[in-house]
Amino acid sequence: MGFWLSVVLGIVIAVIAAIIIGVPTLRLRGDYLAIATMGASEIIRVVINNLKITNGPSGIFNIPMYATWPVVYVVMCIVLIMTVNFIHARSGRAVISVREDEIASEAVGLNTTKWKLSTFVFGAATAAVAGSLHASYIQTIAPSDFGIMNTIAILIIVVLGGIGSMTGTVVAAVVLGVIDTVLQNFGTLRMVIYALALILLMVFKPSGLLGRHELSFRWVGKKT
Repeated sequence: MGFWLSVVLGIVIAVIAAIIIGVPTLRLRGDYLAIATMGASEIIRVVINNLKITNGPSGIFNIPMYATWPVVYVVMCIVLIMTVNFIHARSGRAVISVREDEIASEAVGLNTTKWKLSTFVFGAATAAVAGSLHASYIQTIAPSDFGIMNTIAILIIVVLGGIGSMTGTVVAAVVLGVIDTVLQNFGTLRMVIYALALILLMVFKPSGLLGRHELSFRWVGKKT
């Protein structure tokens, strides 16, 4: 019970931090927004790295292992279902319209800053859940676990799977996990390989593996 209470507390803290950071930065666009959010994340990491409550750069050890593989899988499915429902809801369609054309969205009366902030907060909440499961499963957590390379890995997953495809994101995460395991012996060189793969993907298939397509089992019940 204490573990799940800590997960909820983590979500609350992440949401508050997302609002504090998102209100001033989400008025920016394009590269400026990316630079501002990355700068904010680095500031948070440095602050945590100097706090006594988090044991500084050494991190926290001997965390009880409540997050087993079945627990992680079930929570992942729940978060995935919530995300898909959010996308297909009215709010999700508004967010998609802002992503596709922010100027046109403003022209039809959408408050683009509001919808970007709501997405930012939703992402922070899911990240808090993921961080809680990560800490409990690995049984240790430190600021060095969340450097710029982790941000790049997430970016690769999104771009590789296809921006706009939840199925593509899941497939890309599995593929990247397998590749990361295979390339463990290459050390930091694997990040160079990731970068080259990302460049080639953007050149030859900028839409990602699945683009905007989703895998569906609706055809199973259809008559041929």
